[in-house]
Amino acid sequence: MNKTELVAKIAETSGLTKKDAEASLNATLNAVQDALVSGDKVVLTGFGTFEVRERKP
Repeated sequence: MNKTELVAKIAETSGLTKKDAEASLNATLNAVQDALVSGDKVVLTGFGTFEVRERKP
């Protein structure tokens, strides 16, 4: 599933327009990205955990 397909599925299941679904998805992804950049860990129970880790090259 790509972003376009995900936006369509969100719109279909939520009753939002595709434009509003895309705006919601973008806001969510931006919030996750901002948290990770700030060094925070993002935990979405039942979905996944996101965190930045340092690795050796």
